[in-house]
Amino acid sequence: MSLRVEQSLSQLLHEAFVSLRTLGKRSLLALLGIVIGSSSVVALINIGHNAAVDAALIFKDMGTDTLVAQFPAKVGSSSPMRKHLDLDSVRQAVPGIAHIGALSLFSGPVVFHGRTANANIVGSTPDIQDAMRLSLREGRFLSDFDANETFAVIGGQLAQALSTPGDPLKLGERLRINDYLFLIVGILHSQPRALLMPVQGDESLFIPAEGMQRIYANPQIGNVVIRAAPGQDMEAMANAASAVLQRQLTDHSVDIQVPQQMIDGMTRQSRTFAYLLLALGAISLVGGGVGVMNVMLMNVSERRREIGIRMALGARQRDIRNLFLLEAVTLTAVGAACGAVLGMTAAWLYAWLSGWAFTLAAAALPLGVGSTLLVGLFFGIYPAVSASRLQPVEALRDE
Repeated sequence: MSLRVEQSLSQLLHEAFVSLRTLGKRSLLALLGIVIGSSSVVALINIGHNAAVDAALIFKDMGTDTLVAQFPAKVGSSSPMRKHLDLDSVRQAVPGIAHIGALSLFSGPVVFHGRTANANIVGSTPDIQDAMRLSLREGRFLSDFDANETFAVIGGQLAQALSTPGDPLKLGERLRINDYLFLIVGILHSQPRALLMPVQGDESLFIPAEGMQRIYANPQIGNVVIRAAPGQDMEAMANAASAVLQRQLTDHSVDIQVPQQMIDGMTRQSRTFAYLLLALGAISLVGGGVGVMNVMLMNVSERRREIGIRMALGARQRDIRNLFLLEAVTLTAVGAACGAVLGMTAAWLYAWLSGWAFTLAAAALPLGVGSTLLVGLFFGIYPAVSASRLQPVEALRDE
């Protein structure tokens, strides 16, 4: 019994391929529509997935354990921000804090051996190195003992901009800011940009917060950077730190950014973007399915006499229906296989041109191939049912 079933299925597949081959260009055009639709689904799912992965990498160096506090003025307030904050009280009130540091920002020229470069001049507390994950290439970072000294730590990119091949900026050199000479005690490694940080270490010159009064008359704290200990609830920590900082301020609010919230929002946005791309691919696939239905209707119309003969010889309605349905599914299966290869190639090429690392989305092939087969089955049902409902006498009467 099983042998007869296998032979029957093999015969049906053989007849399906022969029939599709006899359709010639019409079959190729329908196949092309299916290939385009299937490849669109596979490629667009992969492109959306790789776009989301690349976007998530932007925040990788920032880390999800870092909080950045800003201090916008309250409505109607014109008071300047404070020069100092009691960070020790914040650390004691919020036990989960591992590192906390404050920043005062100023932008201006720095001069080294007659060469000038614009830099972010950052008045920082000592713990800012660990809070911002700054890595030293040479020397040391600022300490509590440097509060009244004209010491500075320079970013790697800024140091390179002030250097020449015969006269590099080295440890122990002095550079000028306004009328003061600052001794370089540390040079930072070049690091990837952390977009959520208030300042980029590579482009900055770090000096003691107390020394900012040498640069301009009224320095103000612009940001507080908090790095949490492992395993902390970042939203709860942000709320607790905000409450403690707010008690020290009367004319300014405390606004703390939680990177994980931004990452979650970006993930939702990327998911919406992926759904949009999938919908565009599905529209293209439906167009290919309509092409399959048109070809199959033509096929039924041209083979009415053959259908009549098969029925006269004892073929049942379901045999005729299955024959034409199998032809539609065979056509779409070939298109799905070709579309999957083409779609992955297109997604890889797009990722390569965009500078992304290509990864295959887990849902790309199942959704691409599966949806294509479902479309072929759906659009093949009507022609197959129409063929099975022909009356043998009417079908044999056609010339």
